[in-house]
Amino acid sequence: MRRNEERRAALVDAAIEVLAREGARGLTFRAVDAEARVPTGTASNYFANRDDLFTQAGGRIYERLQPDAATMAGGLAGPRDAAKVTALLQDTVGRIAEFRTGYLALLELRLEATRRPELRAVLTEQVRQDLDANIAYHLEAGLPGDADTVRLLYLALNWLVVEHLTLPDVLAEHDLKDLVALAVERALPRNGA
Repeated sequence: MRRNEERRAALVDAAIEVLAREGARGLTFRAVDAEARVPTGTASNYFANRDDLFTQAGGRIYERLQPDAATMAGGLAGPRDAAKVTALLQDTVGRIAEFRTGYLALLELRLEATRRPELRAVLTEQVRQDLDANIAYHLEAGLPGDADTVRLLYLALNWLVVEHLTLPDVLAEHDLKDLVALAVERALPRNGA
């Protein structure tokens, strides 16, 4: 049976929405079918099992969060200083905040990965590749700081996003962009190198 790739993408996007709203336990083929507004049984024709659905949802989240070519090229234009790092990370945090359900679904997947070794392996590989790519981009672009700077910013900004998307009132009196700028200022070496 030939499968429609647009429908597959719509089903995976529906799975992301279900994960964000209902959690991993709520991610069923029936829930995905309902969210995608397709006939019951459709999702089971596209995915071998729930593990397959979890894995594909995780991959799709990363696909949707990737910056476009213009953003990537913009990181190489102009001065390569703390202001550039701040702008790039503010864009990243903004892109993640705009895809709230994707990030919440990713948190659900991370929790589920503690119980599913195959999912843990897939997510570990994806996150490691993403972090390695960010480090390589940072270093190749000649931005200030080193690999450890990128790792520290990765850790700090991930938790900032978690706070912002799950308990926004905790930091309600602070502007998200200002907090990103402060994290960059504190993480970069004092001499800016």
